[in-house]
Amino acid sequence: MKSILVIGMGRFGRHLASKMSELGNDVMIVDKSERVIEELAPLYANAMIGDCTNEGVVRGLGVNNFDICFVAIGDNFQASLEVTSLLKELGAPYVVSKADRDMQAKFLERNGADEVVYPEHDMAEKLAIRHNAKNIFDYVELTQEFAIFEIAVVKDWIGHTLQELDIRRKFRINVLAIKKGNHLMATPPADYVFEQADHVLILGKPDDVFKLSNRT
Repeated sequence: MKSILVIGMGRFGRHLASKMSELGNDVMIVDKSERVIEELAPLYANAMIGDCTNEGVVRGLGVNNFDICFVAIGDNFQASLEVTSLLKELGAPYVVSKADRDMQAKFLERNGADEVVYPEHDMAEKLAIRHNAKNIFDYVELTQEFAIFEIAVVKDWIGHTLQELDIRRKFRINVLAIKKGNHLMATPPADYVFEQADHVLILGKPDDVFKLSNRT
């Protein structure tokens, strides 16, 4: 369990805090809107009304006691910069700040952000990847060069084993798992026989995966 601080209860902040709490973490939420905190307070053990551009407010949070501080302010970039800077100055060990574009990310990093996230950008990219090629169901970027994809089983693979197909050599990808409904078979054995309903989790370069997905 981690101790989490989420500042800013817009859509992103709400989803983030909710998921962190659902995963068993100790979550504190902060927003300058009294109405928002009154609405959300019953869901969290710690909820506070406060403007975190005010040093006194941030100091009172004891930010050095949190494992991760998230700055999820979405409607005021200047405030996001100020809060990020204050968190680091007052001893926050790890600060993750939300940005909408690259220029914002650069300023946030200069002001102390340990990590910058782009929720809207990342969602748009994921949608574009999913709909750019046939039968791609999910996508997780690992580096600029490699990603993990969930694809429908290639028709030519059905009824054949991993060993027979020699997938790594022929297609330059690695099969990580087989998904059957809600069941996941990690690192399938060499004698696994592909079935028509399979979804396959693969690691590879996007161009290689797009070529492969067009054969599904």
